[in-house]
Amino acid sequence: MHNYITIDGGTTNTRINLVVNKKIIDTLKLSIGARNGIGGNHEFKTALKSSIADILKKNGVTENDIHRILASGMITSEFGLYEVPHTIAPAGIEQLHNNMKEVLLSDISNIPFIFISGVKTEGTLDQTDMMRGEETEIIGLAEKYGTTAVYVLPGSHSKIIEFNHKNEISKFTTAMSGEMISALANNTILKDAVDLSVAEFDSEYLLLGYETAEKLGIAQALFKTRILKNLFKKDKCKVYSFFLGVILFSDIQTIKTAETQKVIIGGKNSLKNSLAFLLKQKCEKEIICAEETDVEECISIGAIKIYEYSN
Repeated sequence: MHNYITIDGGTTNTRINLVVNKKIIDTLKLSIGARNGIGGNHEFKTALKSSIADILKKNGVTENDIHRILASGMITSEFGLYEVPHTIAPAGIEQLHNNMKEVLLSDISNIPFIFISGVKTEGTLDQTDMMRGEETEIIGLAEKYGTTAVYVLPGSHSKIIEFNHKNEISKFTTAMSGEMISALANNTILKDAVDLSVAEFDSEYLLLGYETAEKLGIAQALFKTRILKNLFKKDKCKVYSFFLGVILFSDIQTIKTAETQKVIIGGKNSLKNSLAFLLKQKCEKEIICAEETDVEECISIGAIKIYEYSN
């Protein structure tokens, strides 16, 4: 049984897991990602070299004990460590295994890197999309939650992914939901109204936000957030919940149109639970929230499954 380091390299953050005997025994989270590689990746390489050495030393493990470093996400983009072309959907474990690239980056580590490609769809503009990292996450989640499902991964760039009975990503959609939340709450007139530190949601006002977007459109509904705060004097939780319901409206509409009846929601609890509530109110599909531990482990599980795949 091999031991691994797995790296989930995002745009702004990177997670490094040490996997021994198929179990994650330690994790390092870095506030650095592919965005830092624009113009050169020296800073990114230095941070990775130091972090890999630290996690090994902390756990009494040497480079010789680690079989491979398995890397996925934006770390495989043009701004990451090593660019790997996207695999064209439909794509499953076999296709991702065949397209992975092994590279030795001795200025970071003597352990060989395995870079797992992202996935893209092709066609007209509305049919074309791309992902890096979520393909590995889906392979890991599907180990427990199965195929023939819509997997929803809310985040900065939320993904709604149809995973078919052949264990393949067949099609998917990306929405900038998380970035919209951040941008609108921090850089518009809504900055005074929306408090992103609110941890819970008010179900009544979450639903009201969704239904207001459905009635007035997202742009008009968003301004009603300010009305709720200034004229209706609603508290922070109600105002935030309304705002979130407006933002999630388009994601819910996309999920509702999927032919598959089972919906698996991953991601962080804040968006996961809000999405689940709205979906249970607004569609008749089976809604399942992935357990937090499964979400945390799925990248490593997926990366190992892709690397170890054998015909």
